[in-house]
Amino acid sequence: MEEFGYKQVIAVRRDLDMGKGKIAVQVAHAAVSASEEARKRSREWWEAWMNEGQCKVAVKVDSVDEILELDRKARELHLPSAIITDRGLTQVEPGTVTCLGVGPAPSSLVDSLTGSLSLL
Repeated sequence: MEEFGYKQVIAVRRDLDMGKGKIAVQVAHAAVSASEEARKRSREWWEAWMNEGQCKVAVKVDSVDEILELDRKARELHLPSAIITDRGLTQVEPGTVTCLGVGPAPSSLVDSLTGSLSLL
């Protein structure tokens, strides 16, 4: 398996009753939003990630509290991140936090935060 120097991780809440399509869209929102944060704040990381093929990993979390704690820790580590809050038009209530995008950033730094989480 190829090793990447940079990656992005999307943490998805599994305590919500979201269908597969809804999860896919929320993950896409998180990937784009976190990528934009990286492009603005850490251009070198973003460019390296883009050139490597944009490695992404989806992991699961069990609650909004886990998402908020991951975001807090990401900010402490100066990692680009984006919390996704749904508009509530379909499967969840308005304002529901659905997922968190972290990175792109150096894989070792992202792994120090998310490496213990199970794959989605």
